[in-house]
Parts: sequence; C-alpha cells; structure tokens
Amino acid sequence: MTFTLPDLPYAYDALAPHMSKETLEFHHDKHHQAYVTNGNNLLKGTEFEGKSLEEIVKGSFGKNAALFNNAGQHYNHLHFWNWMKPNGGGDKLPGRLAKKIDEDLGGLDKFKADFAAAGAGQFGSGWAWLAVKNGKLEVSKTPNGENPLVHGATPILGVDVWEHSYYIDYRNRRPDYLKAFVDNLVNWDYVDELFGKAV
Repeated sequence: MTFTLPDLPYAYDALAPHMSKETLEFHHDKHHQAYVTNGNNLLKGTEFEGKSLEEIVKGSFGKNAALFNNAGQHYNHLHFWNWMKPNGGGDKLPGRLAKKIDEDLGGLDKFKADFAAAGAGQFGSGWAWLAVKNGKLEVSKTPNGENPLVHGATPILGVDVWEHSYYIDYRNRRPDYLKAFVDNLVNWDYVDELFGKAV
C-alpha cells in the first residue's frame, strides 16, 4: 500500500488552547508528511510492497529499521489525530470501556495517572499507550516510533511524547501536556470503537 497523509478530522485551531494551530500545522503538515514521504521511498522494492500498513509495521520491526521507523510513525499518527477531538477528555466514557478500565486498571483516575506517568517517564522520544493484550487492558510506553502492535497487543489510545508534539505550547513541561491531553483532548468514542474491534 502507498502511504498518504490524511486531512485532520478538525480545523487546525479546533484543539486550542490545549494544542495550538501552530503545533498542528508543524506536526501534521511537516512531521507526519515526512513519515509518509520517507516511508513511500523506503517501501519501494521491498518485500512489503502491497502489504497492509499493520503488516508493514510488524514485518519490518527488527529487520528494516528505516522503513519501520517511518511506517510505525505513520500508523501512530493516523490514529493520533483521531484520538483527539475538540472538547474531548472528561470522565464520561462509553459503558463497556469504562467497565473494562475499572476491572483491569483500577478505575479511570488511576488509569489517567498511570498513562500520564508512562508518558512523562518515557526518556527521550516515544509514546504512551493504552492497549489490549490477551483480552486485558494495559498501559505501556515505547521509544521512538515503536507501538504495541510489535509486542502482540492492539493499541486503542496513544499519546505522542516527541518534543514536536508539545514544545511550541508547553516548552519542557511534558507532564502539563499529558494532563491537558487526558483531561481535554481524548476522543473516547474513537477509543471505544478500537476497543470494540480488539476484544
């Protein structure tokens, strides 16, 4: 498959003040575009041409680092834009997801704290995740463009903690960015949609 850059599902200024128009313009138009362009160039002539994005991500992991980095980041960002929405976050989650977070993660407040801690504790660039593995929810973190797919799990929520995702708005205050993300940006309906497919 050929990688293509999707339009954002909202206006560039729709997530302000928690994520600025300038951040989205740089992050989407420059950084994500670079993963798409580089990924397409690196895909040419490989065994992964014609495969699905998930197959490319899983198959290139540990075998073709350059392709994996760009394909992984393309996969992550395709979801990242949808994991956010204007007036997102909050404590009203779809019922089955709320129940599962209670069962597996000790409730929403504990999940939010653990998820933010995973993001804050990721040294350097990377991601924090909520994923389904063996029928259970788990919180994790990964370096660079790595994601739970390559560890036998299905990501249903992720937050980008590369500096380009928050530095314009928060400078070095990554914990403030993570708090704003879980409290004001998460699109729980999209998380629930992915959860429904993963269990």
